[in-house]
Amino acid sequence: MRRVAITGLGVVSPLGSGARNFFDRLVQGHSAVTRLPEDFNSRLVNRVVAPVSFDGTAHFGPARLRMLDRVSQFALVAAAEAIADAGALFDRDDRETTGVFVGTGMGGAQSTDDGYQTVYEERSDRVKPYSVLMAMNNAAAAWIGIEHRLLGPNLTYSTACSSSAVAIGEAWKRIATGELDVMIAGGSEAPLTFGTLKAWDALKTLATEDPDDPSTSCKPFAKNRSGLVLGEGAAMVVLESWERALSRGARIHAELAGYGLSMDAEHITRPTVAGQALAMGRALESAGLSAGDVGYVNAHGTATLANDAVETAAIKQVFGPGAYALPVSSTKSMHGHLLGAAGALELAATVLAIERRVLPPTLHLVQADPECDLDYVPGSARRVPALNAAISNSFAFGGTNASLVCRAVA
Repeated sequence: MRRVAITGLGVVSPLGSGARNFFDRLVQGHSAVTRLPEDFNSRLVNRVVAPVSFDGTAHFGPARLRMLDRVSQFALVAAAEAIADAGALFDRDDRETTGVFVGTGMGGAQSTDDGYQTVYEERSDRVKPYSVLMAMNNAAAAWIGIEHRLLGPNLTYSTACSSSAVAIGEAWKRIATGELDVMIAGGSEAPLTFGTLKAWDALKTLATEDPDDPSTSCKPFAKNRSGLVLGEGAAMVVLESWERALSRGARIHAELAGYGLSMDAEHITRPTVAGQALAMGRALESAGLSAGDVGYVNAHGTATLANDAVETAAIKQVFGPGAYALPVSSTKSMHGHLLGAAGALELAATVLAIERRVLPPTLHLVQADPECDLDYVPGSARRVPALNAAISNSFAFGGTNASLVCRAVA
């Protein structure tokens, strides 16, 4: 198996665009969680979201925007940043063999919502001509390939909340096994539409707005957590074979060292300790690391009653007694849950944590759930000069669990 370098990062997030800006705000402890706009709030009482401040006209002309759902706009901007960050990446031959793997859970949700509103509420006989092309799940990956003339495999993964972690892991495998040398991988999601929010509200998994401060409504691992906060955005990484990155003098952020995938195979929404532990264990095995080599876990940490307790138990199963000395944090407390894009965004946070040797905190954790008794880096960032390896977890409805292991550049 070949080593895989992460040479480019791109982020569009509720905390701001740009990977470094995003991580700075994580470390500073900013929260992007806010109450719903008034036109939503009247029909979705006491709910909060983590939106992206984003103006598509700053990036695309009118003709282009007519063909791009918000999910594809996010993906294109994040991919462009990642490719620019990687430096002089392509020549003609590279473009013929560079792949694009993107994860998304909801695809073009806004275009789907708009179409339903046009037909059922406005009673119109016509929807937008490009509705299908804007709504289809593979649109974001397709547009990245078109924008950068990348002729290699172009695939979309949709495994709910682990979609982008799976996309990145599968891209890692293509390089590690020698099939390809360069991959653009990540995820994008834009689920903050009325119909999507109503659907998630019906599942009774959304957080209740904190009455004192809406920005503190997402409380992973806390005794008073009430559910997840939906967010939106995108994150992309450039992956290269280690040899290729070195030969062109690329700056390497970190090594993507391992990937583990598992299936709960028990219930469509209820997570299992065994399934999550299996994904983490497989990721460590593929990386050639032991549990004791890991210095940080970027948790899935959704702030739902079920996930946080199960993930805590799974971490204990994998790391044994050492779990109590292992820092674990959930950045969802600040940027919300990006569903299919969550794994990519949180991998970017993990990579930058390794590169800068500083851990982002879990915010709003005043009193932990008794079942959640690990070190969750509460309240403020922590410097860790000896951080050499970290694991990022993404677990999903449907039961697909994915874990990614990163290692510092030696």
